[in-house]
Amino acid sequence: SIAILLYLARKFKTPDHWYPSDLQKRARVDEYLSWQHINIRGKGSKLFLTKVLLPLLTGQPLSPEKLEGVTEELNVVLNQFEEKFLQDKPFIAGSEISLADLVALVELMQPVGAGYDLFEERPKLAEWRRRVEEAVGKQLFQEAHEGILNIKNL
Repeated sequence: SIAILLYLARKFKTPDHWYPSDLQKRARVDEYLSWQHINIRGKGSKLFLTKVLLPLLTGQPLSPEKLEGVTEELNVVLNQFEEKFLQDKPFIAGSEISLADLVALVELMQPVGAGYDLFEERPKLAEWRRRVEEAVGKQLFQEAHEGILNIKNL
């Protein structure tokens, strides 16, 4: 949860870029972390649930109309994310990775795991993903997402 991430960042005095002491940068992180719950998390999880889990549980494929609607909802918030949060910066809070970037990318990997490559036609988002992966470490990133990226093998 967001609360435990913030607690851990404070308790273990993580490097400042994760949860910046600069008030403007911290406000950007807090703003994103508050916004993402019903937007990126809500819409990304909904796509994952409707495309992967519901068909798995019910044995029924999702109707193309339902999938299109859920995908469009996600695309609306992806546009907002690019325009309002990424803008022309390397990361959400500026020039360094933060918890906001980490949380954002983790949430976006759910639709990817469901087979929707939301980065494919979004070069700004794809470049941001590359920067976040590099900052975290590609091997660690792959390890952390191994389960979700192989979920369709169920």
